[in-house]
Amino acid sequence: MEAGFRNTNWQELSFAIVGLGLIGGSYAKALRQLGVRQIIGIESNAAVLAQAMDEGLIDLGLSEADARLRQADVIICCIYPEAIASFMKDNVGFFKEDVLLTDVAGIKNDMIATVQAVLPQGMEFISGHPMAGRQGSGLGMSDAAIFRNANYIIVPEKGNTTAAIKWLEAFALALGCKQTVQVTPEEHDRTIAFTSNLPHVTAVALVDSASYSDKTKYFVAGSFRDGTRVADINPELWCGLFLANKDKVADEVDKYIEQLVLWRDALRAGDGETLKDLMRKGAARRKELY
Repeated sequence: MEAGFRNTNWQELSFAIVGLGLIGGSYAKALRQLGVRQIIGIESNAAVLAQAMDEGLIDLGLSEADARLRQADVIICCIYPEAIASFMKDNVGFFKEDVLLTDVAGIKNDMIATVQAVLPQGMEFISGHPMAGRQGSGLGMSDAAIFRNANYIIVPEKGNTTAAIKWLEAFALALGCKQTVQVTPEEHDRTIAFTSNLPHVTAVALVDSASYSDKTKYFVAGSFRDGTRVADINPELWCGLFLANKDKVADEVDKYIEQLVLWRDALRAGDGETLKDLMRKGAARRKELY
């Protein structure tokens, strides 16, 4: 059998998933659909690990890494970004000598270079970020369908081989993603601040508005529901993501405030032409996206 970063016969490969929350659980379910040879789950929460075993999402459950992890051809880290480098450093002795490692971290910073520096020759870490998710958190909310038609961001660094990049591209498509795109860590974090971090900030800010009352729920239709969907947020995860990318997120908040000021000033002045111009521009950009 070919090494993990060259083999795209999924049924021959053994996968390990570190962290069985929303994303890790969704990978497990998607891997089940692919019919992979084995799924190893690593999860410190005993109840979650037991649930994953009971539901048949994993074949082997570990509360922490040990020598059995060496069975894995591919390891997917679905843990908080700040924990990834520590996991690699602490457990590299348990990895298969030609293992392929990847992640789903929403913020990259210098994490990729840090991880690559602790891996011996033969092991490869290629960073990724599926643009997939849903309302809520935890294993119970996981769903293989979140990858369907999603974009998969690949963030290669100079230590990555063409074989590893091509493998991750093929894997993303096998999960059901519609396309992959390659960017630098800087490009990733700057763009994510706009397309992911800022929408979560605005959704939370909207439901936290002083205008919210016990009667609000009777006036909610599609626009409010859609605009606040991601306000149902995992505070531990997202606080870490926001702070890890704080300067870029703060910059995006400033840009958003600039737009809101345009709206406020036009409304105060009764300036319908400016309002229509703002809406036309927004509608055109929305059509470009979809």
